[in-house]
Amino acid sequence: MKKIITTSKAPAPIGPYNQAILTGNTLYTSGQIAINPTTGELVLDDIKTEAEQVMQNLKAILEEVNMTFENVIKTTIFLNDMNNFAEVNTVYGNYFNEDTAPARETIAVAALPKFVNVEISVIAIQ
Repeated sequence: MKKIITTSKAPAPIGPYNQAILTGNTLYTSGQIAINPTTGELVLDDIKTEAEQVMQNLKAILEEVNMTFENVIKTTIFLNDMNNFAEVNTVYGNYFNEDTAPARETIAVAALPKFVNVEISVIAIQ
């Protein structure tokens, strides 16, 4: 059985999808981009600020189901420019303990929704 997860502390979906799905003890988030959930505006000041907003959006979704980044077992990072990898990785690394960090892949793509620079999704377990 799947449970739709929604929080006002993360951006509302901009298409036919949900912020996350909880099935059993596993949470699957949709990819998050740097939309400020309060204003609905994109946060594109610089790549670090953008990545920080993405991580805060993911944090809000995790918290909605009483999870933290310690529950995350897998992440997927999409970048429109692999030259941004180091800066995004620095921000991302602030949210995980290196000893217990999840599995991850980082993929370069031609474009992302709303032409942002980074999108991240996670899978977490309780």
